[in-house]
Amino acid sequence: MSDHPNVTRLHEAYEAFGKGDLDRLTELWTPDIRWHEPGRNRLSGTYTGPSAVFELFGRIMADTGGSFRIDVQRVFADDTHGVALVHMSAHRGDRHLDVLAAHLLRFEDGRAAEFRAAHTEQATVDEFFA
Repeated sequence: MSDHPNVTRLHEAYEAFGKGDLDRLTELWTPDIRWHEPGRNRLSGTYTGPSAVFELFGRIMADTGGSFRIDVQRVFADDTHGVALVHMSAHRGDRHLDVLAAHLLRFEDGRAAEFRAAHTEQATVDEFFA
């Protein structure tokens, strides 16, 4: 039994993120992707379009000295929705981030159109990115 095409796309997206392959991410997203960062920290909010999301990624990498990592645990998807269970880690000065999250995605025509994160320890994420 083969994986659903959106499962494959999600794996490709996380691999592209890990390599910093923004061109591949752009191919996998709709031009008006809406990226929702939860919580009450300086990164929280909604970002629209790849350029805005890439700016967010740049801020995360700058804040963490490039140490931010996402380790994918499991991926599930169908024609319209996907979920990736991930482990996130990073260092920022004397602070350490080590949390689990569910990344929820909505697809349109085989491309990610919307992203939401649900962290198991949102307060920890908020404190880390305060």
